[in-house]
Amino acid sequence: MSGLLPITPVRAGLDLDYGLMSFLDFGGPGRPLLALHGHLDQGKTWTDLARELAPEWRVIAPDQRGHGESDRATDYSREAYIADIIALLDVLGLSQVVVLGHSMNTAYKFAARYPDRVSALINVDAPVLGGTGGGPSALSFVLDWPYEASTRDALLEGLGPVGPIFADVLCELPDGTWRLPFHPQDMVTSEELGHGDHWADWLASDCPALLVAGTHSQALPSEQAHAMVERRPNTRLVALNTDHFVHTADPAGFANAVREFLRTLGPSH
Repeated sequence: MSGLLPITPVRAGLDLDYGLMSFLDFGGPGRPLLALHGHLDQGKTWTDLARELAPEWRVIAPDQRGHGESDRATDYSREAYIADIIALLDVLGLSQVVVLGHSMNTAYKFAARYPDRVSALINVDAPVLGGTGGGPSALSFVLDWPYEASTRDALLEGLGPVGPIFADVLCELPDGTWRLPFHPQDMVTSEELGHGDHWADWLASDCPALLVAGTHSQALPSEQAHAMVERRPNTRLVALNTDHFVHTADPAGFANAVREFLRTLGPSH
């Protein structure tokens, strides 16, 4: 991605009822875009996108509760995540944003609850049906991972084959020990709380929407993606030849899809 603006995000924190929520603000004069990561991830995952969209768009990317540099919480309901979003937007003085969300259904649930705060919605491979079969969490495999270890090398060794995936995001604690940027049990709890039929929330808002889906997604079947676009007015679909992690598997294609959608939006209020 040569030619991108050399922007550096500012990291700040917000004290909420569960503790600290850390967030990245990529700044600039552009219109605000709130970018929400999925499970096992954090706000810095949107760095390349922020650079692609600058200076027309100012990307704000929180580490959602229990992720990255934000504190762990006891409540991982979508209502709790949405309350965090409202608190962040209010502190930043943002009355309305474009909201983008990967995997978790928080973004479109936020649009459903607070349509006056959302001018447009970008859904990145987040389904409306999940875990309805009553089986174990799709993230149950992470329960075998160590959360922390005495050294970075020990933690990487404990993670085994997935160690290289998280090598650059491990967190060093003040006492010299190391941990994952999320607790495995928290991720399973949060994922299970997203199970169910969420068609009503997907259809509750009518702002312009983009669904970016992976044609080989493990989370969003193609049939469901097409149905989501057909049933929700003012919604377009871009399907990329990727798995569920669309924005990392095809960053250029993803950024182009988002940029083209944003260009169709009218002026901000």
